[in-house]
Amino acid sequence: MRSSRRTGSPPGEPRRIAYLYLLPGFAVYAAFLLYPLLRAVQLSFYDWDGLTLGRWIGFDNYREIISDEGLRSAFGHALILMVFFAVVPVCVGLLLASILNRAKVRGLPFFRTVVFLPQVVAMVVVAVAWRRIYAPDGSLNDLLGALGLDSLQRGWLGDYTLALPAVGFVGTWFETGLVTVLLLAGMGRISGDLYEAARLDGAGPVREFFAVTLPSVRGEIAVASTLTVIAALRTFDLVYVTTGGGPGNSTSVPSYEVYHRAFELGRVGSAAAIGVTLTVVILAISLLINRIGDRDTAS
Repeated sequence: MRSSRRTGSPPGEPRRIAYLYLLPGFAVYAAFLLYPLLRAVQLSFYDWDGLTLGRWIGFDNYREIISDEGLRSAFGHALILMVFFAVVPVCVGLLLASILNRAKVRGLPFFRTVVFLPQVVAMVVVAVAWRRIYAPDGSLNDLLGALGLDSLQRGWLGDYTLALPAVGFVGTWFETGLVTVLLLAGMGRISGDLYEAARLDGAGPVREFFAVTLPSVRGEIAVASTLTVIAALRTFDLVYVTTGGGPGNSTSVPSYEVYHRAFELGRVGSAAAIGVTLTVVILAISLLINRIGDRDTAS
């Protein structure tokens, strides 16, 4: 009886032994991720300044996210930054990767290294550099003056209308290299027979792109979109260094509001509620992107 039961079981050690191998890693994961997350959820139901005894207020902090115009604007700004951090880089990356893959450019490994360089630079350093570029006496205004476009000169980060797009453009510059490298890797594994078959059917470069290239890199597009969307929604250091959420609150984003409310206003409960809400939004959008990518790949 024992022999038949052993024969019918999967090979290797019992499942409970496998769980013991996973236990150390799970313990670290739980201590540094799950516990802080659960603690943040708990704090979000309190009115607490971080020092004195907290007061239970239920869902009031979450209601404030909906009713407070400043917080609604912060989440709206994050959605706008998604266009600059995710949509534009994916479109530009697709174009660049397609041209480079089709043209078989010499020195492609060097080019990949160059376009990927922003990813190895700390975002704080990037923010400091671009703050100097956008300054009233910075490189951008100097260039416009040299081109005779003095009327376009302005304090870019101090303009209520242009401050958010200016910050978003930095995100586009930062993320485009990562997306291009990911898509180049995906296009490099596409079989040449598919392109040959498309050419025999009379397909030109544009039709080849939509019939062969684009369907073949949908998985890479999903990965790139997930990474860039998360970067857009959780961006803090870029906003903190360049604008500090200003002018006014025209560049405020949820991650900056978490810092501002917790460490400057002493509203830890409200900051925790914003952080939990942001986590849920990031999780929902990431699951949606991956679900769409998996469905397209399966089809």
